[in-house]
Amino acid sequence: MSKDLRKYAQQTTARLVIGFVLLLLVVGIGLIYFIYGQGAAMMGLLCLAGVLVPVVLIALALWGIDWIVKRSDQ
Repeated sequence: MSKDLRKYAQQTTARLVIGFVLLLLVVGIGLIYFIYGQGAAMMGLLCLAGVLVPVVLIALALWGIDWIVKRSDQ
């Protein structure tokens, strides 16, 4: 393991986010499919996609602001 703690924190955060999304999709949509059927599972996926759009837009905006700030510091 390297001693770069910022890189380690960034990797850990990325892994936690990916794990959360996979858990949400597999367990959440899986349970909806098992209990209510395919139509309800498709509606659940549609709702999750609708929630994902603003989250991705906010993340992209924050990434863009971070990129601009890092370039202006040089």
